[in-house]
Amino acid sequence: MTDVVFVFEVHQPHRLRRNLFWEGKIFRRLSKAELFDYYFDNEADREIFKRAARKCYFPSNQIILDVIDKRKHEQKQAKFSFSVSGVFFEQCEMFDKDLLESFRQLSATGNVEFLNQTYYHSIASLYPEKEEFIDQARMHKQTVKDLLGYTPKVFENTELLYNNTIAKTVEDMGYKGIYTEGVEKILGEKSPNYIYTPKGAKKIRVFLRNYKLTDDIGFRFSSRFWPEWPLTADKYAKWLSETKGECISIFPDYETFGEHHWPETGIHSFLQHLPDEILKFDHLQMVTPSEVVDKHASAGEVDVPEAEGTVSWADIKRDQSGWLGNIMQWAYYTTLRRLEPLVKESEDPEFLKLWRDFQTSDHLYYMFTAGGGPGEVHSYFSPYESPMDAFVAAQTLLNDFEARVRLAVLTANEPFLFYTDVGKEYYTGTMAWSLKGFIKALKEVPVKAVEFHVGNGDFESWAQSSLKDKNLASTIKQLKASEEKGEKLRKALLEAASKRYAAQIKALQGASQLF
Repeated sequence: MTDVVFVFEVHQPHRLRRNLFWEGKIFRRLSKAELFDYYFDNEADREIFKRAARKCYFPSNQIILDVIDKRKHEQKQAKFSFSVSGVFFEQCEMFDKDLLESFRQLSATGNVEFLNQTYYHSIASLYPEKEEFIDQARMHKQTVKDLLGYTPKVFENTELLYNNTIAKTVEDMGYKGIYTEGVEKILGEKSPNYIYTPKGAKKIRVFLRNYKLTDDIGFRFSSRFWPEWPLTADKYAKWLSETKGECISIFPDYETFGEHHWPETGIHSFLQHLPDEILKFDHLQMVTPSEVVDKHASAGEVDVPEAEGTVSWADIKRDQSGWLGNIMQWAYYTTLRRLEPLVKESEDPEFLKLWRDFQTSDHLYYMFTAGGGPGEVHSYFSPYESPMDAFVAAQTLLNDFEARVRLAVLTANEPFLFYTDVGKEYYTGTMAWSLKGFIKALKEVPVKAVEFHVGNGDFESWAQSSLKDKNLASTIKQLKASEEKGEKLRKALLEAASKRYAAQIKALQGASQLF
């Protein structure tokens, strides 16, 4: 028996406003509540979402619901899976809650599995530290549970980005499976139609997308120049029946069904009839990814080193270059990474959400500069005239956001690293990039670190040279002269730093005028 697994990628980004730089509207005074609408183009999002919902999401969901219901009493049932981004769920709640209800109905059938991914459909998995990646995965898991009543067990990283480190991180989060691209450079002579074990992992299994069979639907369905046109449900089912292996994963964008291929092409009729055509074959059945893991043993090991081997489903190279392949993408990525400690030190949920919205992979995807077929695909999805336009818009808004965050948290020129004595072995692992972060760190570090740095004049020097706060430096100098020790010293230092923070915020005319 061969298992056929259909998974659909469902995602719409919050698109950035394109012309604020050219219109001279950056660095404007705004309340924090106005920033999302200032940076992101709600009007464009609504228009695209409504069109895709009308042409793709509603009709395709209804077809799948009908197919599942039609076969619910049959021995071989119709089963499907979805990987839906958190920002897509947000747009459902913003623009059409009936669509969210449609996904709830799919979940309620018991024949639909929902996969986990990063909430913001980001490339956080490629960050050197994985905390942000893990946080976004947890956010997404909770969102799927809250909205759909389903707890994901299988992971699909953004655009199938994958390497050994990502797989191990996902395994440590408790998932039983992870998807990536069934590309020859990682498989060699192996078939994508089996599950494998990532190198360095034990329990988790790797699913490989059969990209050739997937692209027959996703890219070639409506191409009249394709020798196999027209693609019918019975023809495609026959191809699946002739494919060797234990499990065949077909994993297209959901927008394939009505948006990329318009309804007039017959794509919905294809989707409607395909399950019956597949299940006519005695040796084919439709299953979910979790069922595959429970049923099949690993067929061997897949080795994808992080340093040189990261794979994805994007472009001809099927690597990370779709998002990190040129200097513009790296500049934007570097700015994002530089902002992380500042945003998280701010402990401001609105700043955190905005920073994460800036992380959505689409913003980087639009900056792709290679030509040929891959360039055409990137251009098809991009709302910009050119990759350079995409970079100017995104980098300008991200710089605007960075300036506001730096102002709000009173960022220093250099971070302060807390030690308990001289030598790298005495580093506490705590650093502060801002006066607000410094106050938080003072509460948490060992009192020995406080005594060490006050005694050495390190706090005084940092306040003077990096924070550019002569008043705070002077107060710390007086504390040193007082020879206070222990928790009394910590308390006095906290009071001094907190007073300076409050005074500086007040000097900036209050939170409503800060931004």
